Amino acid sequence: MADSTKKEKKEKAKKPSFFKGVKAEFKKISWPDRESVIKQSVAVICISVVLGAVIAVLDFIMQYGVGFLTSL
Repeated sequence: MADSTKKEKKEKAKKPSFFKGVKAEFKKISWPDRESVIKQSVAVICISVVLGAVIAVLDFIMQYGVGFLTSL
């Protein structure tokens, strides 16, 4: 029974040190500036649109090809 109370005390002692560690790690984060976030967001949107267009064209070509082959 004494062992279980010691374990509980150790677990309770670990929680504040864990949260202190999390707080210390959050202080180390260097957030990007507004200009950088905007540039990266525009790049992601542009690449997504281009990739979507490429996939749409390939899908259309494959649909046409399968339709052509099945109509023979």
